[in-house]
Amino acid sequence: MAHAEQRLKSIENRFLAKLKLRQLKLLIAVAEHGSILRAANALNVAQPAATKMIRDLEGVLDMELFERSPRGVKTTLYGDVVVRHAKLILAQVRHASEELFSLNRGAIGKVAVGTLLSAVPPFLPGAIVAMRAQRAGIKISVLEGMNDMLMGMLRVGDLDIVVGRLPEYREHEDLVREILYNDPASIVVREGHPLCDLPVVTLADLQREEWIAPPPHSALRRDLDECFNKAGLEPPMRAIESVSIATNYAVLRHTNLVAALPSQVAEAQAGLVQLPVDFALSFGAIGVTLRASNDRAPATDYFLSIVRQMAHAAVAPPIR
Repeated sequence: MAHAEQRLKSIENRFLAKLKLRQLKLLIAVAEHGSILRAANALNVAQPAATKMIRDLEGVLDMELFERSPRGVKTTLYGDVVVRHAKLILAQVRHASEELFSLNRGAIGKVAVGTLLSAVPPFLPGAIVAMRAQRAGIKISVLEGMNDMLMGMLRVGDLDIVVGRLPEYREHEDLVREILYNDPASIVVREGHPLCDLPVVTLADLQREEWIAPPPHSALRRDLDECFNKAGLEPPMRAIESVSIATNYAVLRHTNLVAALPSQVAEAQAGLVQLPVDFALSFGAIGVTLRASNDRAPATDYFLSIVRQMAHAAVAPPIR
């Protein structure tokens, strides 16, 4: 045990004594480009100097960070760890710089926002517009992707916040999430669909129709199937399985298929009708996910406050 502690302390001391931020920046670039030459060009550094910086760091740590081959380089297991922490360190440097500049010159900064490919919350564009109006010096970038990819990028500092539908499972301890509201689902069809003539649409009516269904592993699919099963009915025929809002909208407008969409999304789609059904469904919780460590830049905190305001306004009842 004592030997392990001494080894750990030795690595920490070597980091503190020898590590340079430009080495971290180069490490990240090499990992992303898969080539020391391309990374050096991207950072405007001579290749021999870049190679020496990598070799020096590997020598300090007494660990090989990259595997070399004629086709380029790729990170080793040790390299993966160093690159992951390098991103967090540089993110902290960026946050500190933004905070100091903001205090000195006024509000500036950058916010990298992630959102789910199939579930962009309707209030997000409004939050971005409000942010631009109130803090024009803050740059916003938005990346759509799958949940696993976005959470990985959030952990290493490539994203500052993820906004959208929250997964059913809890995230790891290094991430925290905040529920903004629960998103009800609407059963929708095109205008002129035969079901539009019914004063109340029952599960039996819907069971006879063909559907654009959510994927089998989704909470909405399970809830939908459970509604039919409790009524003693088989779930309806699924002509299509899709989570793409844009695709579902286009298909619904030109067919007699039925689908479940987030109510706010359904209200915004011209040519679709929300059916008066005799049961309730939820599309799940809408919220934000952030790193658990208290390292957010002022720009991220300001954007979070706007997101909260916009989300509240999106679900607040209208004033009469």
